[in-house]
Amino acid sequence: MADEDKTVSSDEDRTLDARKAAILKTVVTGYVETSVPIGSAQVARDPEIDVSPATVRADMAALERDGYLTHPHTSAGRVPTDKGYRFFVDHLAPPLPLGEAQQEQVQEFFSRAHGELERMLSDTSQLLARLTDTAAIVVPPAHEGLVVRSAILSRLSPHTALLVLVLSNGALERQAIPIPEEVAGEDLRAASNFLDQHLSGRAPSELGLELPLTGRPELDDLVSRVRELLVAPVVDEHPPEQVFVGGAARMTEHFAAVEQVRAVLSILEESFVVVSLLHEVLTKGQSVSIGSEHGLEPLAECSLVVAPFGAKGEAAGTIGILGPTRMDYPQALAAVAVVGQRLSRELESD
Repeated sequence: MADEDKTVSSDEDRTLDARKAAILKTVVTGYVETSVPIGSAQVARDPEIDVSPATVRADMAALERDGYLTHPHTSAGRVPTDKGYRFFVDHLAPPLPLGEAQQEQVQEFFSRAHGELERMLSDTSQLLARLTDTAAIVVPPAHEGLVVRSAILSRLSPHTALLVLVLSNGALERQAIPIPEEVAGEDLRAASNFLDQHLSGRAPSELGLELPLTGRPELDDLVSRVRELLVAPVVDEHPPEQVFVGGAARMTEHFAAVEQVRAVLSILEESFVVVSLLHEVLTKGQSVSIGSEHGLEPLAECSLVVAPFGAKGEAAGTIGILGPTRMDYPQALAAVAVVGQRLSRELESD
């Protein structure tokens, strides 16, 4: 490089000059691509590194002393540390568009993605897992601020009716309600219309409020049966965290140690932990959390790439991927961003 004194500005990395930054970038991209430690001779062959192999060796040794690189065992090559990956993500990872073939996958998926919100979010996690070859995570919108969009009461069996509440985010809540066998179909339809009229627009916490009488005993009996269940709301105001995870089995491809894979999969099964991790990353104003930054030993060799999704400019849920720290960060960031944007558009169109 012509200007060897040029520095990359950062509060923590003021001493990392442009040449060392270029060397670090070459090591990260080379290691991500090959999974083989990168030696100074390989770095020196990079057209952007216009210095001798001896200078490269000296700079790589300096990068190791400063904590950006390390060398495994007795290998002469270096691999990035969490600090090295962090600098790469913050300063060196170029913003890239999603590949054309992947964009076509996203377009095809969302052209068919209709119906229940839960099904769409579950399928979206599978789509993102295929795009990134990692485990993908989708956290649905929280129930706070939601209202009932519509209510439907229909016969499930001779002695049971099914109440379906469609919430404003597209989610469905179902509850089976015991009814007398002699209830006529026209009474069920009338009760369904009545409930839809009087429950629509209510928040989940308001579903158990009084409902007016109709003056028709058969109809009022059905409505009172529904209300008895709504007093203990069909929609829990503090439900267990729901998380859709796609491609969890792909983690076995990235780690050789069986115990490590089991530990990662165990974390993915803990929905509260997963939701907390994604929320913490976004709270910090970041889109990537790397290795030891999570504070969880089982994920010490994993990175999270996350993004919010929502409707009408408001965040409603979170989408992300969990993979090895040795991941293609520009491609992962592009995939998460594109899928999150399309998911937001889908919610807005509902």
